[in-house]
Amino acid sequence: MSSSKKILLHICCAPCATYTVLRLREEGWGVTGHWYNPNIHPFAEHEKRRESLVSYAQAVGLPVFWHEGYEMPAFFRAVVGRERFRERCAICYRLRLSKTAELAREHGSDAFTTTLLISPYQDQEMIRQVGQALAQEYSVAFYFENFQRGWSERGRLAREYGLYLQRYCGCLYSEWEREDVGTLKR
Repeated sequence: MSSSKKILLHICCAPCATYTVLRLREEGWGVTGHWYNPNIHPFAEHEKRRESLVSYAQAVGLPVFWHEGYEMPAFFRAVVGRERFRERCAICYRLRLSKTAELAREHGSDAFTTTLLISPYQDQEMIRQVGQALAQEYSVAFYFENFQRGWSERGRLAREYGLYLQRYCGCLYSEWEREDVGTLKR
């Protein structure tokens, strides 16, 4: 199915892409993915998630722009002194979505969005605010939809496709919080 409406989808991980890609295609969007996640730590985790997305993208015919390299130092520089939950998340959202908005503009997409909107662990309103600000800055629309209604379907589809299911958001701080090592309490 060819669509005249083009959307660039920032993808945090393959499981979160499953329902989101299906939903956007149902809505008539021509979807292209964008992999840019400098927050994911350690490098081995980054690569597991990237490889899982490669597998999923091939299975469903999803074209993806792959951000080459591993830019974790950029994430750490951006959040230094602001490592607390929500504060660092706003910075992380902006870091990843600004690259997506810029790429969407460069490639003539009608809009951009993110798979982060499917997770009940992410701040949807904050993502919406960041996305709308970037839409103004880059002159490309931010598409907001509460994809959380597809969370359970996401899990089913991830298992069906044999995708890697991670246990934390991605950054070192979220890993510590998962393990409750006593730092950066929410």
